[in-house]
Amino acid sequence: MSNVTSQNVSIGSLLALKKNDFKEFVCGWGAAVINVSVTFPINKIIFRQILEGVPANTALQQISKEGVRLLYRGILPPLCQKTLSLSIMFSMYEGCKDRLYMLTNNDILVRVLAAHFAGTAEAILTPLERVQTLLQDWRYHGKLKNTSHAFKYLLKNYGISECYRGLVPIVCRNGSSNLMFFVLREQSKRLMGEHDSLLTSFINGALIGGFTSTVFYPMNVVKIHMQSKIGGNFEKFLTVTREIYITRNRNIMAFYKGVHLNYMRSFISWGVINTSYDFLKGILFR
Repeated sequence: MSNVTSQNVSIGSLLALKKNDFKEFVCGWGAAVINVSVTFPINKIIFRQILEGVPANTALQQISKEGVRLLYRGILPPLCQKTLSLSIMFSMYEGCKDRLYMLTNNDILVRVLAAHFAGTAEAILTPLERVQTLLQDWRYHGKLKNTSHAFKYLLKNYGISECYRGLVPIVCRNGSSNLMFFVLREQSKRLMGEHDSLLTSFINGALIGGFTSTVFYPMNVVKIHMQSKIGGNFEKFLTVTREIYITRNRNIMAFYKGVHLNYMRSFISWGVINTSYDFLKGILFR
């Protein structure tokens, strides 16, 4: 009887929400708001390069011709998605890691599982990425007015499943990139020790985020191509990858079109995120 009670207590402690879970969530949310506001225009240029395979200056010219009024068109989905995504990413990873340590002392297994749990939880927000893709695609400027209209259009004509087009590359990207980011982040903090500051936090976040986003950049290319279509069959991840490869002259480097701007954006973005997160954590976890 005592063994059953002990097991129930341990399960209860694993599932119970803790005060630190909410604090981690708030830190991730605040870091995301700052980040999205700063980097959205750069993201829009990269999106055009990925979708149409054009150079950065051509993408910039296209966006300039569209005017300032359309510059921040589509920002609401990434603002909602990023704030929730980073909140879930940090809180789920840290929360799962702490709880998994109660079940096993295998450090590698704990980190892998925590990263993939967090990445899978983030994938719930796929509809926001889906709508962002459509609103940034010039082919839908006259068809979709704004975020709410895009959601209504998809749900009314195609159902909820259409909002989750491109789910597979998102789940694969999230879990793998989370693992790489957190492992490198934790290692850098151990190396820096007491020398860690907001400046080093920015540099570490920038370098780690830029490297991670570059490694998994092709998954975003596949995801965008899957999500730029409305209706029809749901194409498989490998099928779309092969189509892009053939369409772009069987050149592997074509999957990295726009990667330079993406690295620059990620360098700034993750530097800001890491610094903001550490700053907010320093305040909330006193």
